[in-house]
Amino acid sequence: MLKNALAGAFALLLITALAGLSFAAITADEAARLGKDLTPVGAEKAGNSDGSIPAWDGGITTPPEGYTKGMHHPDPYADDKVLVTITAANMDQYKNRLTAGHQAMLKTYDSFKMNIYPTHRSASSPQRIYDMTKKVSQTAELINGGDGVKGTVNGIPFPIPESGIEVLWNHMLRYRGDAASRKIAQAPMTRGGSYTLVKFDDEFSLSYSQEGMTEEELKNRILMFRQEVTAPARLAGNVLLVHETMNQVTEPRAAWVYNPGQRRVRRAPNVAYDNPGTAADSLRTADQFDMFNGAPDRYNWKLIGKKELYIPYNNYLLHSDKLKYKDILTPLHANPDYLRYELHRVWVIEATLREGARHLYKKRVFYIDEDSWQIMVAEHYDNRDQLWRVSEGHSINYYEVPTFWTTLETHYDLQSGRYLALGLDNEAEMYDFSIKRTDQDYSPGALRRAGRR
Repeated sequence: MLKNALAGAFALLLITALAGLSFAAITADEAARLGKDLTPVGAEKAGNSDGSIPAWDGGITTPPEGYTKGMHHPDPYADDKVLVTITAANMDQYKNRLTAGHQAMLKTYDSFKMNIYPTHRSASSPQRIYDMTKKVSQTAELINGGDGVKGTVNGIPFPIPESGIEVLWNHMLRYRGDAASRKIAQAPMTRGGSYTLVKFDDEFSLSYSQEGMTEEELKNRILMFRQEVTAPARLAGNVLLVHETMNQVTEPRAAWVYNPGQRRVRRAPNVAYDNPGTAADSLRTADQFDMFNGAPDRYNWKLIGKKELYIPYNNYLLHSDKLKYKDILTPLHANPDYLRYELHRVWVIEATLREGARHLYKKRVFYIDEDSWQIMVAEHYDNRDQLWRVSEGHSINYYEVPTFWTTLETHYDLQSGRYLALGLDNEAEMYDFSIKRTDQDYSPGALRRAGRR
């Protein structure tokens, strides 16, 4: 018994020690590959062997002719024709290029299909992000066993990743502009196709990426986020404020809510992990917003590798202001006539619950675009190890910035036949990446003052 007790104590000490370890950054020689055989953010610059994935040539660096700020972004690939349409009838021919989630969608819904278009590697970022990526790739370190990161600001911290958690941090710290505001709608769909739109005014102050920012000035903050519900009337006036931290073990995310009925600002520790997303009718968890956000500490993260898969990409048609929400929101799934899929290389990571941890999802698989570090597809498994939900991040290059980011997230519940469409903007004003805010604009006091107006 003493021997077993000593072994247990040693194991506990070892785990504790490992949790405090940091993981070294890449070498200068490895970083020198960025901008050469690798893109400035770490993707393979070359195309694939059969040419179905082209070489990266810089992505979209300037808006197309005719674009003016404030427009819904015109489709630079509008003349592309569908190469193939994948359905349940022919999916076996393309199985090696389909995620498990897309295979399940095709099998579950006869009406679902995937229109495959030519591949365009459109993702791009400002040159300063590329410069900082090369710099911080040599200083960035995982800490607390990967639950936090240090030695980085502005750039992609792990452009040549060696672990699943490094890939996840690249997603969470990817460039999305310095600041942004947007007016979007969310539709929690019933199986029959009915819905009540929930409308949001969102603002992001993306501290980590702001030009001239230093790690010291960050004060452990990645971003600040403010979201006000503007419709329906019964929810209007509720406001959420979040301060997202880079090391949530030492300093958990801070969140507050303003309730107009109570006219009070309250702390909101439940805005995290598997608690329900705002007004989402329990169709997504808090950490599914932006495909994944928040502390990674409830999962073990495994790097599966890189694959060539069909993923949603360059979804300018879905983004168009020529569409109405009702055109997109069809029963069981978004209207596949407006969904675009392309063949791209993606990093695949698997998250499995840590021993003793609790979450609605026992296992999750994420597919991350190599060119942008945006999660494009995610699969969520229940406690019976059954695939439960499939998420898609339909993305475009907002080329006035430029940044590659979602225009619509879809979260499908395969067991109930319901889904959530988050980010609908076809009938709303376009994202504004030029807003100017201060840290004080994202303080609880500012939330309190705004609520009283």
